[in-house]
Amino acid sequence: MSEKQKCAISPQRAEDFPEWYQQIIRAADLAENSEVRGCMVIKPWGYALWERMQAELDRMFKETGHRNAYFPLFIPLSYLEKEAAHVEGFAKECAVVTHHRLEAKDGKLVPSGELTEPLVVRPTSETIIGAAYARWVKSWRDLPILLNQWANVVRWEMRPRLFLRTAEFLWQEGHTAHETREEAEIETMKMLRVYETFARDFLALPVLTGEKSESERFPGALRTYCIEAMVQDRKAIQAGTSHFLGQNFSKAAGIQFQGRDGSLQHAWTTSWGVSTRLIGTLIMAHSDDDGLMMPPRIAHTHVVILPITPKEDSKAAVLEAAESLAQAIRATTFHGSAVSVEVDTRDLGGGVKSWEYIKKGVPIRLEIGPRDLAQGTAALSRRDHPHKDKEFLPVADIPSRIAGILDEIQSALLARATSFRDTHLRRLDTKEEFYAFFTPANAEKPEAHGGFALTHWNGSAAVEEQVKNDLKVTIRCIPFEGSAEPGVCPFSGEPSQQRVVWAKSY
Repeated sequence: MSEKQKCAISPQRAEDFPEWYQQIIRAADLAENSEVRGCMVIKPWGYALWERMQAELDRMFKETGHRNAYFPLFIPLSYLEKEAAHVEGFAKECAVVTHHRLEAKDGKLVPSGELTEPLVVRPTSETIIGAAYARWVKSWRDLPILLNQWANVVRWEMRPRLFLRTAEFLWQEGHTAHETREEAEIETMKMLRVYETFARDFLALPVLTGEKSESERFPGALRTYCIEAMVQDRKAIQAGTSHFLGQNFSKAAGIQFQGRDGSLQHAWTTSWGVSTRLIGTLIMAHSDDDGLMMPPRIAHTHVVILPITPKEDSKAAVLEAAESLAQAIRATTFHGSAVSVEVDTRDLGGGVKSWEYIKKGVPIRLEIGPRDLAQGTAALSRRDHPHKDKEFLPVADIPSRIAGILDEIQSALLARATSFRDTHLRRLDTKEEFYAFFTPANAEKPEAHGGFALTHWNGSAAVEEQVKNDLKVTIRCIPFEGSAEPGVCPFSGEPSQQRVVWAKSY
């Protein structure tokens, strides 16, 4: 980094937020675009983040009684056709396999062997899992079924963006079947709260929870609930969804069982999921103009130790001290697991290595050199503080303090994100102030406006469509808390019983 450059990332957030986001991914070595348009290569540093998310979510799913399974990637086209709203909702995003082999012709490989029925590459699995449940469920005693699968999904994305929207992405999808409507509705809300807890406690994201409007509902669902996060350009990201499917999919798939009274009944089903979009959300919510910032509870590396070895005669002693400190820190725990420590012994300058880990978002950096060795100290830097800030601590005290400092960083990131969201969440009561809120005042900085608008709505899809066409603003959710309030819809002049959250979104 040059002497004149104040930050590691260029452009900065305020200058060009979309490009800043791409540069964060590049600087932190998280992912890159694939040769296949719309697909990405998730590099080790980025995939390790996903593994941490998987581990915590998987634990939470199993604590709530769910088990993992796996279902086919290929779905017969006829399965999607059974549920009309579902196939209509996903038709334009489907990738379809029509042939099963290649043959050489005129020096090129061409498809041959046309399939008797086209296969859709999994956009979501309600239909094929429903077919399995129809085979498995015969009696009320076979219910509930509480399954989750970790898988990849393909949705033909025309405007890809790493982690946020790609043609192929990784996710988990839970699918459950129940004896009664009440049980399914309880399940839907339970899993939404799991996502809310995970976002807040691990990703340090203060999400809003609520119900989607009918136009934003999952195709084929009776109700869709969501968690919505605000990122630093004041746009919303739908970070997770939980769907109450009613009996729509069970009727389409034939999931029937003999009830307690002997009658033949259809099961009540749910589905719910989060994806690698959470990585993009984390980047946009917490990172700064120096690079990625990983909340400690989701960080795969908590501490990096950087030995400073300017002279050969002291190098061995410094490296030994660094490794000894690492072992002492690894013997401590942070939220039930050993603290993860890396010692970077590469033959590079201390400044170069320090900036690498700043950009990669490691929560704590420790530097130890000959002078520190003589004084029995090490220099500690926190990723959530300015990069020049250092605290010199006795080496003997560091292991016992690491967990507390990691907790402080986690809390600070959540408090910072909460303050940012609350600052840009406005109660707006007139059409004029609503349109002004979402219209850039400065054409040179179009991102420096907007946020979440808590505004009355009369429930009209026509109003939703008009606002979307005018401003590219949509209803993100009908929040559970603070929305029930009689008033007047500023767009139609008609009575309204609730406020809803409007925002521009990814």
